[in-house]
Amino acid sequence: MAAPTFGLFGINMGGLAAPADMARVAQAAEAAGFDSVWTGEHIVLPDPQAPPSPAAPELDFVDSTNALSYIAAVTSTIKLGTGIVILPQRRPATLAKSLASVDHLSGGRLIFGLGVGYLGPEMEACDTPLAGRGERSDEYLRAMRTLWTGDAVSFEGEHVTFTSVTANPKPVQSSVHTVVGGHSKRAHRRSVELGHGWYGFMRNPEAAAADIAALAEAGERFDRPAELGKLEISVTPQKRLTREDYEAYAEMGVDRLILQPGWHKSADEALAFVEEFAPVSW
Repeated sequence: MAAPTFGLFGINMGGLAAPADMARVAQAAEAAGFDSVWTGEHIVLPDPQAPPSPAAPELDFVDSTNALSYIAAVTSTIKLGTGIVILPQRRPATLAKSLASVDHLSGGRLIFGLGVGYLGPEMEACDTPLAGRGERSDEYLRAMRTLWTGDAVSFEGEHVTFTSVTANPKPVQSSVHTVVGGHSKRAHRRSVELGHGWYGFMRNPEAAAADIAALAEAGERFDRPAELGKLEISVTPQKRLTREDYEAYAEMGVDRLILQPGWHKSADEALAFVEEFAPVSW
C-alpha cells in the first residue's frame, strides 16, 4: 500500500492569521516534508454563532488567495491548497484571475479546492442563493477553465456569459489541479466529472471508506475525462491521527492526509504539531 502524503490545514486562520506566524509555520511544514499547506474559508460568519456555523464570528480568516500569495513568497516547493473556496459566492472571472495569479507567482504550486457552501447568512451576505448552488458552481468552474486555457474566449451559460475576452497571465499549470470538497452524491459526481481529486473534511476512517465507495460508484455511472487522470483522494481526519487510523486510510487508498492542529492553537503549538507529524517519522 502506498503511504499518504501529509498536508497541513488552517494556514490562514485563527492562531496562524498573523503574517509572521503564517510564514514560519508554512516554512516549517515545507522543511518537515509536508507536501502542502491549506487555507480554510468563510467570508463572513453568523454573529452570534448559531448552528450549523462551524466557528465563532471573531475567528480570523485571511482571504485564501492573498494568504497563499504571501506564503508563495516565503517558500519554494510546498504546494498551496484552498481547502476550500466556496465557489458560488465568488465572481468567476475575478476568482479565475486571483487563482491564476497565485499559480503564476508560485511557479505552478496551486491546488484549487472548491465547495458549494451551506451557511444561509453567509450566502445572503455574498448575494448568492442557496438554491441551485451546485449547478452554479459547475458552471463557474467551466467558465474559469475557459479563461485559463485560451485567448479571445467566449462562454455562455445560465449564470456566466462573456464574449471574446482574454485573461493573462495564464496559470503555470496547463490544467490547474482541482479538488472537490463535499460528501453528497452531487459532490461525488462533481469530483468524477470535473475534479482531479476529492477532498473529505473531518472524515474518520469509516466515513472516508463510505465516501470512497460512493466515489467508485459515481465513477461507474458518470464519464470521467481522461485528462483528469486517476481521482486523487485527500482527507482531513476527524480526530488526531493515530498509527492505526493512518494505516486504515492508507489501506483504503487515501493519497493525502491534510492534518489540522486546530484553529485555536498558537503558532508555537502549530510548530510543535508540525514537528510531531513530520512525514519522515510516519
